[in-house]
Amino acid sequence: MSDTDLIKLYSQRILALAADIPHARRLEHPTASVRKRSPLCGSTVTVDVLVRDGRIAEYGQDVKACALGQASAALSGAKMIGRTRAEVERARDELRRMLKDGGPVPSAPFTGYEVLEPARDYRNRHASILLALEATAEALAEAEASASERSLRGGPAPGAG
Repeated sequence: MSDTDLIKLYSQRILALAADIPHARRLEHPTASVRKRSPLCGSTVTVDVLVRDGRIAEYGQDVKACALGQASAALSGAKMIGRTRAEVERARDELRRMLKDGGPVPSAPFTGYEVLEPARDYRNRHASILLALEATAEALAEAEASASERSLRGGPAPGAG
């Protein structure tokens, strides 16, 4: 990788996003928590969600990743409140296609990922970029499964009442 490539990849916008990650905290009483790790680079993201009526009501994330992974977590984190599992899974799938297949950037409400388009050429960074959306999608799936199980038992949802 040349110096020019590095400068392009770690642009000022990416570094600014990485320095200002929204919801950079753990939740005290989440509906679900998921920790994902990229085995290639060691980046980790832990996501906590509090879900009400199938939507993210509160969101927290602990991001230990490269600047690209941090920038991706900043972009997704800014849009998480109010999102459903289907919306997060769609964003994850669109981001994966953007990185791996040259597809378009993720659609609204998950906008802003064009800043990470130069990372398409650096496959060893893709896993880190995908971590926040993957962890959130998995946390929402766990929250959904937990809610279904509670409903079968007749118990209240966490945070209800």
